[in-house]
Amino acid sequence: MVMKRYPNGAYQPFFFMKRTPTPHPKWLELCPIRHSSGNIIRFPMIQDLAALLWVVNLGCIDLNQWYARCDDPNRPDYLHFDLDPVPGASFAAVRESALAVHESLDSLRMPNYAKTTGSRGIHIYVPIVRGPTQKQVWTFSKALGMTMAAQYPKLLTAVYATAKRPRGHVLVDYNQNAWGRTLASIYSVRPTHHASVSTPLSWGELKRPVRIEDFRIDNVPARVRRLGDLWKPLLAARGRVKLEKYL
Repeated sequence: MVMKRYPNGAYQPFFFMKRTPTPHPKWLELCPIRHSSGNIIRFPMIQDLAALLWVVNLGCIDLNQWYARCDDPNRPDYLHFDLDPVPGASFAAVRESALAVHESLDSLRMPNYAKTTGSRGIHIYVPIVRGPTQKQVWTFSKALGMTMAAQYPKLLTAVYATAKRPRGHVLVDYNQNAWGRTLASIYSVRPTHHASVSTPLSWGELKRPVRIEDFRIDNVPARVRRLGDLWKPLLAARGRVKLEKYL
């Protein structure tokens, strides 16, 4: 877990922290990851309620996890796209973009799942069989993101330079697949006035005029009790894509 700490509350400046602070509880599991600098950074592993409460007590609100497991941090279990609205684009355009990406992934027979970011956009995840390196996953996601942007030129953009992005479009952000990058995790509360939550949605729901603020800390627990965990397939061993055949 990369810690995103808000020491003075949700509406004050935050900072990212990778190294597990000292002191920390002896029972906290750590994951040592060697970086290109040669430094080994020991990240906290948040795998149970006690560890979750510990990281929340540090001022973490939204939670940002790696896409790979500790035993092989260079080989992720997912590829994903962060659909981020460029100024002038509404959330309705983000929903339309998500459905377009969904159609493209379905055409490749890649199972895909969507969740709100809890902030402004939508995340789409594809569970993959662990094997390809993070660089290979990034390379594939870049090629696919650029192809989808070319397929929907009036709706999507893959231009990464902020100043060059066309107004009113939705960015298909593939760069979050790069090594060491993270996104707000599933069910993360976000530091918004609505206390919105990054919430999994069915594709049928995304065809309706839902809003980010419809999914909040005060109603998402009841939704999960009613519908179950729509993100559960992301943890299953079955139904994962063998990305090698697309590389």
